Amino acid sequence: MRMKKLTSSAIWLYAVGQLGWPILSGLVASWLVYFYQPDQNALQEGMRLFVPQGRVAFGALTLVGLATALGRLFDAITDPLVGSLSDNCRSKLGRRIPFLRHSAIPFGLATVLIFCAPVQKISGVNTVWLFFFVLLYYFLLTCYYTPYTSLIAELAKSQEEKLKLSTCISLTFIVGTAISYLAPAVWTAFIQGGMERVAAMRLTFAIFSCLAVCFMLVPAFALKEKDYCQEASQEKSAMFSSLAKTFSNRDFRIFAAQDVIYWFALTMFQTGLPFFVTSLLKLPESFATPMFVGLTAASLIFYLPVNFLAKKFGKKKIVLAAFAFFALDFLFTGLCGEPLGLSKKAQAAFIVLAAAFPMAAFGILPQAMVADLAQAETAKTGQNRSGMFFAARTFAFKLGQSAAMLSFTSLATISRGTGLGYRIVAVTASVCCVLGGVILLFFNEKKIMGELNDSL
Repeated sequence: MRMKKLTSSAIWLYAVGQLGWPILSGLVASWLVYFYQPDQNALQEGMRLFVPQGRVAFGALTLVGLATALGRLFDAITDPLVGSLSDNCRSKLGRRIPFLRHSAIPFGLATVLIFCAPVQKISGVNTVWLFFFVLLYYFLLTCYYTPYTSLIAELAKSQEEKLKLSTCISLTFIVGTAISYLAPAVWTAFIQGGMERVAAMRLTFAIFSCLAVCFMLVPAFALKEKDYCQEASQEKSAMFSSLAKTFSNRDFRIFAAQDVIYWFALTMFQTGLPFFVTSLLKLPESFATPMFVGLTAASLIFYLPVNFLAKKFGKKKIVLAAFAFFALDFLFTGLCGEPLGLSKKAQAAFIVLAAAFPMAAFGILPQAMVADLAQAETAKTGQNRSGMFFAARTFAFKLGQSAAMLSFTSLATISRGTGLGYRIVAVTASVCCVLGGVILLFFNEKKIMGELNDSL
């Protein structure tokens, strides 16, 4: 059967799905800690405590950090499992679409329920509730995200299509994440209308989750996978065998290592942004919204340059430059506030503008790099294991996020009230970006592109 040409309309139908899950991911990444481990400013404005505070787990970890860490460890099993199930799926709808259809609504519901602890005070029931729905959330994220991203290597046949597809989903990713940052403006409006703070936040999360699910269902029902993707081989690959083969690829191991570190640094920064705004810059919590909207707008300026530079110099060099920009920006954030002697809004503007280029680069290029690795492997072995490559990549970014949440929630308790813990968080993220760049130096992009060119 002859495959259809990947049109612009098909690319955008696919990309709309990436508007959805980043909204859900952004709600959890940005507001989970803020909701369950609020700072003094939030408590003064009416926030309540639902779980024990401080480093109460093993004397070193917070309950929020431990819950997210366990969620990610659970992914150690579910990521390769879902990748293998997707690779071996023989549905008439294709290998990936059935997963998108069946996981979207439960994923949105689980996201809302994370914030709906039933007891309106500190309680063990709330702790169990938090742990259960965080685990469920991460599992359902895997069920949608891994099959969804696996389609990149199968839909895009050329480097031009791959970059175009990666650019479009990067755009929708950053817009989706930006939408999640509008949450404070929405719940503030509800509060001003007379609603209690916690109820206003929960209603906001429910509205955003419904919107996200609608976006996630677009590619699930509007895109016909078999029109664009080759039929899967009838030979099935066992999960552990496929996973072992994936990690036997040296360049993938290097990519995964730097990806873990990148997501660790980014999640530390993203989780800390509301606290950087309120505790370091002494600005209202709602100021986080214009900062991220500004970051979204500024990063869009770099989309075309990133594509041009990647074609001219290769993806690896652009990602290395992005690591350098992030390292400088995160270091600046760690020093922001009174020590720098600049106006608070000027410092906020610098944080936003310095992150614009690396946000664009990391949004576009890593997806395409994994697709390159998966296609090169298919060309060598004749076996399509795109699902497992993207499942392993999913685990890498979740591992980084998990470690970040565990670290952030503990570091944030240092000298609470002075902001020192938040400064340590930002500086740690900066150091990690330097380390990620060093690891990426060993990635052999030239060899991978040579294998792809030889297969054409």
